[in-house]
Amino acid sequence: MPELPEVETVRRGIAPVLEGAVFRNVKVNRPDLRWPFPERMKERLEGAKVLAVRRRSKYILVELDSHETLLIHLGMSGRILVSGDPMGRFVHDHPTAEKHDHVVVDMSNGARLTYNDPRRFGAMDLIATDGLAEHPLISVLGPEPLGNEFNANDFYSRTSLRNSPIKAVLLDQGVVSGLGNIYVCEALFRSGIDPRRKANRISKQRIETLTIHIRDVLSDAIEAGGSSLKDYRQADGELGYFQHNFDVYGREGELCKNAACGAKITRVVQSGRSSFYCPKCQR
Repeated sequence: MPELPEVETVRRGIAPVLEGAVFRNVKVNRPDLRWPFPERMKERLEGAKVLAVRRRSKYILVELDSHETLLIHLGMSGRILVSGDPMGRFVHDHPTAEKHDHVVVDMSNGARLTYNDPRRFGAMDLIATDGLAEHPLISVLGPEPLGNEFNANDFYSRTSLRNSPIKAVLLDQGVVSGLGNIYVCEALFRSGIDPRRKANRISKQRIETLTIHIRDVLSDAIEAGGSSLKDYRQADGELGYFQHNFDVYGREGELCKNAACGAKITRVVQSGRSSFYCPKCQR
């Protein structure tokens, strides 16, 4: 599933062609994705001007001058491709329609956005903008890890109350939003923390270090365009490249990249998720 860096990369790709443009034509090819599309989605979008394209956790938020916000969740395999971009950053010819093109949007500036989702675990919703914070998907989210609200003091106050493994705590979107399995594994390795260690047994100093590395690993991944493991593509159709920089994720049995270590990366299953870590570097 795309995590924060992948969603942020897509947001940055579509924002320049959406912001300031008007939804000219919207084609909805099926009644639902993970959930039914909002009622009259086509009619509510057509004629609306895009004011801003933002991100909250793993959700893309398209604010409209109709006082509604389009929420987009990419799910497991969703991707948004841009064609016909007048800014010249994308291919100019619109691609041939594919089987899993569920929503196709033509903008007033000539750009086309195609939402393709083979597994249909994504979602879209239209929400009154002034009520966005109370939406069930948004209201439960913790602080953004790249925002000012995410700081070591607050983070420690949250982790110090939890008797669960730190890996599980970091995946709790109410503790910190946007993190997923990949970047939790990578941040814990950089911090030298065993994913099985109980959160309330980690010192404040180590939580401060973890806070820094969470920010760093997410920033590095965004700079690399995210990680392409299966279906993920950037808005121009290109792959992300951060998977080539993984220290532990997916490297079970391979040598630790710390030259002074010599241990092999280990995989354990926690709450149905694979955790990759170095048994020598992480304690």
